[in-house]
Amino acid sequence: MLNTSPIRSKALILAAGRGERMRPLTDNTPKPLLTVKGLPLLSSHLNALLAAGHQDVVINTAWLESKITDYYGDHFTAPGDLAHALRVHYSLEGQDFGYALETAGGISRAAPLLDSAFWVVAGDIFVPDFQFADAIFDRFTDSPYLAHLFLVSNPAHNLKGDFGLSDDGLALNLAQADSRPKYTYSSIGLFKQALFHPPYCLISPGNPQGKKAALAPLLREAMDASLVSAEFLGTDWTDVGTPERLAALNTV
Repeated sequence: MLNTSPIRSKALILAAGRGERMRPLTDNTPKPLLTVKGLPLLSSHLNALLAAGHQDVVINTAWLESKITDYYGDHFTAPGDLAHALRVHYSLEGQDFGYALETAGGISRAAPLLDSAFWVVAGDIFVPDFQFADAIFDRFTDSPYLAHLFLVSNPAHNLKGDFGLSDDGLALNLAQADSRPKYTYSSIGLFKQALFHPPYCLISPGNPQGKKAALAPLLREAMDASLVSAEFLGTDWTDVGTPERLAALNTV
């Protein structure tokens, strides 16, 4: 059951998916616990959040979720720094519904645990140099935008890209025939609670019905209203979606 105590975390890590393309590795291990250079993908994000001064984080889970909750428990400390800990909270989609709620559904479910603005990062990407910078967060909080996306160059598995980027920093919902460049959403973004309420999202607050919902339709509708900003992420980034990509990271 979702703990609805007033945590108000400023960060959510998405870790609920089955990881079908990563099978057989994910048959017995949640994808965010797969390791790069001996460190679970999820721990890389937790280290970055801890370094940025966060005190709380929410992780949503579904597939093999007890392996994640058992591994991290209720706190996370960086190696050699036991004086500082990140309090870990969970949105247990597997326990509550028996399935993952997809991205928007999962964020809606976790929303009661989140602040009015918050980071969202997928637990299955590897981005070792990313910093959850206060300056970016504060700029977004003070802006009129409902979301701020970090975009990357299109990888081989997504050559057509997802969204455009205007010269003045707006994310663009470009038609397929539009010749302007499209970039790939890195699965790192900043969001405000308002995006997960009408008119963009019709799920009841806290998603008590366990509705599945994708994030892209909400973002595209908000983009059409010029309410999504974006920037290009110039750091190393990998969507660790297949065993081959994981193996490549571990051989560098």
